[in-house]
Amino acid sequence: MKAAVLHEVGGPLSLEDVAEPDVSQSEDCQRLSLVEVRAAGINFADVLIRLGHYPQPPPLPTILGNEVAGDVGGRRVLAFVRTTGGGYAERVAVDDEWVFDLPQEASYAEGASFLTTFLTAWLPFIRQAHIRPGSHVLVTAAAGGVGTAAIQLARHLGARVTAAAGSEEKHALARELGAEATISYDEIGELDDVDVAFDPVGGPVFAACLKALRPLGVAIGIGFAGGAWEPVDPARLVGRNVGVQGFYLGRLMGFEPRLVQEQARELIALWRRGSIRPVVGAEFALAEAQAAHELIASRRSTGKVVLVP
Repeated sequence: MKAAVLHEVGGPLSLEDVAEPDVSQSEDCQRLSLVEVRAAGINFADVLIRLGHYPQPPPLPTILGNEVAGDVGGRRVLAFVRTTGGGYAERVAVDDEWVFDLPQEASYAEGASFLTTFLTAWLPFIRQAHIRPGSHVLVTAAAGGVGTAAIQLARHLGARVTAAAGSEEKHALARELGAEATISYDEIGELDDVDVAFDPVGGPVFAACLKALRPLGVAIGIGFAGGAWEPVDPARLVGRNVGVQGFYLGRLMGFEPRLVQEQARELIALWRRGSIRPVVGAEFALAEAQAAHELIASRRSTGKVVLVP
C-alpha cells in the first residue's frame, strides 16, 4: 500500500510502498480493525514532529497522522490511530475502542477533522474551566482547526466569544462561527475582562492572555505553535486571583481512556443534532502531504487540513 513516510527531521514526506498493517493483535491486547482510509487529519503536532520541535517525537522513519475517517467492513467510521504506523496511508490498523460511527450526513474529510479538534476544546471547557452562560471566552488561533471548534463549543455552552486571529479572512470565519468580536494578537493586551482564555499559540500570546483575565479567570494552554511558554510566577497568579491550566489530549487518552471515549461520543451526538460541525479548510492528495504541511506551517491555512488517499 502507499503511505507518506518521514525519514529524517526536517526532511520531506515521501510517498512510498510500505507493508500492510498488522491487525493480529495490538501491544496492549486490544482488538484491532483495518480501516480503509478515506481521509486523514493533519494536526499541528505532526508539523512540529517533522520539523524536530516536538518534545516526544516518534522514532524515525515513521508514518504520521493520529486520526482518520474511512471504512471498516462497510461501516463508515472516524478513529484515533493508537498503534504503530499512522494515518497518512491507504490503510491503517486501529484499536476498536477508538473507533466511532461517522454521522450519516458527514463527509470523510469532516470525520478526519473532528476528534482532536473538538475534544481538545471540550474537555478543558467542561472539566477545567467550567464555562457558564455569559462567560467571556477568548480564543486565539481562532481560525485553525482547534480554534474553530473552540468557538462553536464556547457558544454552545452559552459564552460570548472574542476571537484572535491574524487576518481579516480569519476574522470573518470566526464571526461566521459565532464569535461576537474579533481582534488582532496585539489587541489582546487591551482586554481585562476575560473569564477563560483558550490558547494554542503559546509564547508571548499566552503571556498576554494571562494579563487579559479578570479575577477568578483562567488561561488554558494547549499548544506552543507560536513559541515556548514564558515562565509563570505563582505570585502573580495569587496576587491577581487568576489561574493557569494545561491540556494535552494524547496523554489524557492514555491516563483516562474511558473519559475521552465517553466525551467523544457526546460530541458526535452534538454533531448529529447540528449543534457543531468541523471546518475543513483544505484537502490534499496523499502524494501532496509535504505541500499540506507547508501550508499549515505558513499560517495561511484555516480550519483543518486533511489528506485524501
